[in-house]
Amino acid sequence: MTKRLRAGVIGAGVFGGYHAAHWAGADGVDLIGVFDTHLDRAQALAARCGAAAFVDQAALLARVDMVSICSPAGAHGDGALAALRAGVAAYIEKPIAGDLKSADAVVAEARQRGLTVACGFLERATAQARGLLDLPAPLRLEARRFSLHSPRNLDVSVVLDLMIHDLDLALLLARAKPFAVEAEGTFGDDGVLCEVDAEVTFENGFTARCVASRVAPARKRGWRLLYPDRETTFDLLSAPAGDPLGVSLAGFSDAVRGRRPAPLATGEDGVRALDLALAVEQAVGG
Repeated sequence: MTKRLRAGVIGAGVFGGYHAAHWAGADGVDLIGVFDTHLDRAQALAARCGAAAFVDQAALLARVDMVSICSPAGAHGDGALAALRAGVAAYIEKPIAGDLKSADAVVAEARQRGLTVACGFLERATAQARGLLDLPAPLRLEARRFSLHSPRNLDVSVVLDLMIHDLDLALLLARAKPFAVEAEGTFGDDGVLCEVDAEVTFENGFTARCVASRVAPARKRGWRLLYPDRETTFDLLSAPAGDPLGVSLAGFSDAVRGRRPAPLATGEDGVRALDLALAVEQAVGG
């Protein structure tokens, strides 16, 4: 595909704004419009990016080649299926869906129609920029991902909201299937997990400890990787690596054009990460 790509954004929240800004400035891409169930939000974001606001999702999908799905997490699966059934490639912010049945349906629909699906695991771009994907598999990953309280993404647990990034990285680095999961956590007043400490053991002996909180007193993002001969630590906040979202979205659009075989994180990757995240929730009792 060599023509200019027509892009749309579903969801005019914080991440929808990031996606819209990227597509508005991307080479070979025209940002057609933004859809949100709150028309005023869609109008405000569309005006900032020189696009149109849509009151009807189907009307937007009828005019684009690819779409970023940045709606609340619980709506990702339905939004992705709607896009794919309209013949539109989909970049889905994590998680790919709220349950495995919906996630599997997204992947099956994309495969049947020959359409590209990407999942928004930005830490893959971070790991790539730091050269971690070129190294032998480490023995262990320790990840911390702490956020202040926020009204965003409260329809899913902290596991599906934050920890899933590090679970995806663990799956990528381990190069093996998870074997056992242990976890403990704390529930908020709304009955949703807000803090979780999980230990995952993989079939090849690799282990990952992932700790996440969205009620922490301060933001923290960090990795500690243990290798047979050394250890490496990364503070992801004080020393960011490039533009992970830009790299991820560019990889998606290149895959849509056929310039690369797959995006940075595929729909299948999204299903695997969701499966492990749900196992962590189950281990806590969530």
